[in-house]
Amino acid sequence: MSTWSRLADLPLTIDDYALEPREQLVSSGFQRRTTTYLLRGAGGEGAGEDVSYDVDDQEALQRAGATLPLAGSWTLGSFCEHVEALGLWPEPPRHAPSVQYRVWGYESAALDLALRQAGTSLHVHLRRDLRPVRFVCSRRLNGPDEPPDARRITGLLERYPTLRFKLDPMPSWTSAIVAELQATGAVDSVDLKGLYEGTIVDNPADPVFYRWIAESFPDAWIEDPKLTPETDEALRPFRDRITWDANIHSVEDVDALPFAPRMVNVKPSRFGPLRELMRMYDTCAERGIGMYGGGQFELGPGRGQIQLLASLFHSDGPNDVAPTGYNEPDPPDGLPASPLPVAAHELGMRWG
Repeated sequence: MSTWSRLADLPLTIDDYALEPREQLVSSGFQRRTTTYLLRGAGGEGAGEDVSYDVDDQEALQRAGATLPLAGSWTLGSFCEHVEALGLWPEPPRHAPSVQYRVWGYESAALDLALRQAGTSLHVHLRRDLRPVRFVCSRRLNGPDEPPDARRITGLLERYPTLRFKLDPMPSWTSAIVAELQATGAVDSVDLKGLYEGTIVDNPADPVFYRWIAESFPDAWIEDPKLTPETDEALRPFRDRITWDANIHSVEDVDALPFAPRMVNVKPSRFGPLRELMRMYDTCAERGIGMYGGGQFELGPGRGQIQLLASLFHSDGPNDVAPTGYNEPDPPDGLPASPLPVAAHELGMRWG
């Protein structure tokens, strides 16, 4: 029995819904905005989060308000089909990935509400064990118009000695910076950002740079290289450490990879429909493909939801799901250390 089939028949009643805007400056140096969806029905409330990055998209959604025809009696499966057939965008989306992010926001809220109305939780309903969540802290070594500085990492390690990191290597890194990072022994993954185009995080596909990073961090996963004949040859000795993120939206995307992966980043929001995410979990388990989770600078309930999913499906991976405080430009004292202790709620799909 597939994971989705265990969820699709959950009854769901929706009376109305509301939108809740959120905003925060994050470590990458931009003002993050998201929208929380609050679906209400039968005395309960389910929450999900729209993590679309474009400010204009978020503002258009919030101006339009809660106008979609969501009220009614459904199963979770029929509601998700209904949502996917609706026009969810008061203005056309500025970026294609945002379409899936919005679907995820509504459907995760619906799953939360359906479970709460059924008087159960995701882990109980699926009969899966909860496990402490290993996480990494994703940081850049520089802000906008600033040179890279390894103290952004070493300074955090002075306060959080057991912290592990996912870093975004940049061509501006020097040998001295790499040596400082090597000395920490705290780098679990390096994200080459080779698959982005037209964004502030684009990185060129440079075979010399790729090989230098792969050799400099021999124990780290190598995420999202852009494979050209030259970079593929440079990374061939390190293929068992290559993992994928930005191009993974479905099982079909895994099938289309140039070689079978040992590990992939399964970001729930990238998949959009719940059935596609659950199919991915089932497929990776069947094929023996390792998984880890990733976040989208969530500011509301979405962060706890991806931590919960990590606890259920890939608790030991280098999960990029650190508590939100680690995403602040200057993380405060007193943040939890890895692994996160189990903190699932008794009802719904909530954590923390």
